Amino acid sequence: MAKKERSVTEVIKEHEASGIYFDVDGLNTFALKYGRGETVLCVHGVPTSSFLYRKVLRSLEKKGYKGVAIDLPGLGLSDRPENFEYSFSNLADFLYKAVKALKLKKFHLVVHDVGGPIGFALAARHANRILSLTVLNTWVDVVNFKKPVVMRPFEKRVLGEAELQMITHLTWPVMFKQMGVLNTSEISTAEMNAYVDLLKRDDGGKAFLKIMRNFDHSPEFRELCYKAVKNKDYPVQAIWGANDPALQLETHGKEIQAAAGLKEIHQLKSRHFLQEEVWLALADKIVDLAKSVHLSPRK
Repeated sequence: MAKKERSVTEVIKEHEASGIYFDVDGLNTFALKYGRGETVLCVHGVPTSSFLYRKVLRSLEKKGYKGVAIDLPGLGLSDRPENFEYSFSNLADFLYKAVKALKLKKFHLVVHDVGGPIGFALAARHANRILSLTVLNTWVDVVNFKKPVVMRPFEKRVLGEAELQMITHLTWPVMFKQMGVLNTSEISTAEMNAYVDLLKRDDGGKAFLKIMRNFDHSPEFRELCYKAVKNKDYPVQAIWGANDPALQLETHGKEIQAAAGLKEIHQLKSRHFLQEEVWLALADKIVDLAKSVHLSPRK
């Protein structure tokens, strides 16, 4: 007899049960946590949340690490206040406060999508807490960054709201396959649609639109992002879903490689959501870099 597939509600309940809620400046904040040992902090982007890292965190747990992913305000299971400043800079400051609330003194940092600029700002401002930095499908030159076609409608009033309404349980699996992964055999339809419910929970996605309309393109913020990857005491690596149609290897990947002075980019066979289909290889690379910290003395 075939096993009954879990519902979206069941998937989200299981996800929620695996994490904790805690307070950050009065905001009820959710963090997914697995394991014990050195901490690996994973920063998500849009339109995702800590849910994206669930497989990676479980793999890190098996390797003797504590994996943590915090839902940024406005996304996932964290609060989404109307009066919050949803800028990259303020989200980075919020993330630092969350790190302190969780008593994470030092950690290996993993960033993805808009979590890249947010995580870079965190690392630049608090480099003493960073043990290593793993960069996944993101960008660093915020001044010259041009949003991929799939992102552009959300920055426009009315059009963005209409586009958001079109993200449903019927349409999202199609979009997910086109943009997110090459092989959907490792993810159920309910898991795919959990992204929709976690995006629109409580406010219908209004906070998500505010994030999409608050990208920082200033030279000052770019310098902060560069500071996180250039000539650092901690090691930096880039791992790329090589088939990403949005944040492409040949443009955004090479940009990261040049900025960080990397000899290579580790390429994995995936699209944008490499955490969903190559999580084992991803966890291996994160741990390899983490182990190198203890083998090589700091500068």
